[in-house]
Amino acid sequence: MAGVTFQGVSKIYPDGTRAVNDLNLGIEDGEFLVLVGPSGCGKTTALRMVAGLEEISEGQLKIGERVVNHVPSRDRDIAMVFQSYALYPHLSVYDNIGFSLKLKKFDKKEIERRVKEAARLLGLEPYLDRKPRALSGGQRQRVAMGRAIVREPAAFLMDEPLSNLDAKLRVQTRAEIKKLQDDLGTTTIYVTHDQVEAMTMGDRVAVMRKGELQQVAEPQELYDRPVNLFVGGFIGSPAMNLVEAKLERADGGVAVAAGNQTIALGDETLSARPGLKDYEGRGVILGIRPEDLEDAELEPDREQRLEGEVELTEALGSEIMVHFSIDAPPAITDEVRELQEDAGTDGGLGTPAQEEGGRTIMVGRFGARSKATKGERVKVAVDTRALHFFDPDTGLGIYDGTEREEARG
Repeated sequence: MAGVTFQGVSKIYPDGTRAVNDLNLGIEDGEFLVLVGPSGCGKTTALRMVAGLEEISEGQLKIGERVVNHVPSRDRDIAMVFQSYALYPHLSVYDNIGFSLKLKKFDKKEIERRVKEAARLLGLEPYLDRKPRALSGGQRQRVAMGRAIVREPAAFLMDEPLSNLDAKLRVQTRAEIKKLQDDLGTTTIYVTHDQVEAMTMGDRVAVMRKGELQQVAEPQELYDRPVNLFVGGFIGSPAMNLVEAKLERADGGVAVAAGNQTIALGDETLSARPGLKDYEGRGVILGIRPEDLEDAELEPDREQRLEGEVELTEALGSEIMVHFSIDAPPAITDEVRELQEDAGTDGGLGTPAQEEGGRTIMVGRFGARSKATKGERVKVAVDTRALHFFDPDTGLGIYDGTEREEARG
């Protein structure tokens, strides 16, 4: 096993496009690191450079202590799992798993030991004599995993391995992959477009945008303290609500005003984000996660509230996604437009719909007992401790005040 280190790594195509730009990232020995971001952000290109399938234009790439920029893929001691499985249809599961070992002329007994151990780990023992066509999608993916495991590589590289599976099987298989990696302790770089996969699987998650690393941190850190507007809007499902707002003095304290509605900020919020004092009387972008909004009827003790008109409800059994409009302008920036484009025009279930003009449709994750009804007014309780604030010019999160100095360089 070995760590993987990117030192100022870039990938520049002949037309001048920088698919990856000055990537500095260290993956520790035995770590499960997830690269996540929108389509075209450079995450797969970064993975392919580790695999030796893309040449490195600038910088150094190390596996362990060895610089591998010019080392052929076959000599890098890595194993890659693709989304397409890439199994040989005419070979049995046993022979598919052991194929690379046979090519390397391993002893038959060693091949049998490794294949059977991988099959045991992956629950494939009953299927060793079957051909891939007789397997389900999830079983085929496990065979592809087995083929990687038997090589006992320094690192696993996984390129969206679950994208061909249906939703239920995807949840089951991601749990299996994470447990397997924990058991094996092999350094793993996992690429996905699905931020739920990223958050549930990674020891750390690296968010990329337009070829550049935005933030790398443990999943909870990304969720609680996104470094900028892009990370805040990308991480979380449903996505964060984003609205133009202004910080102002109110009743001897500080409040954030969104349109004609005001939310007082408590001492806990202000102490956690001392940088907010520099924004009094100025505009900010206010971010509120859907899970920090609740039907006020169900949270009578929560004093700070918004009020809006219910546009749509989506009952999920254990909760209700309530879309409601407020009279405040949505945050419309390049980052927000990119996030909307990546999510698709409809945004999918529970996704906030930012509208041009003076109205924003927000999403709240309400309890199942909510009586919110389409076309009626609803009072929404806000957990002010979990509010997010971003600089409208730089897009940086507002925390301790040093962000503005760093942005100035």
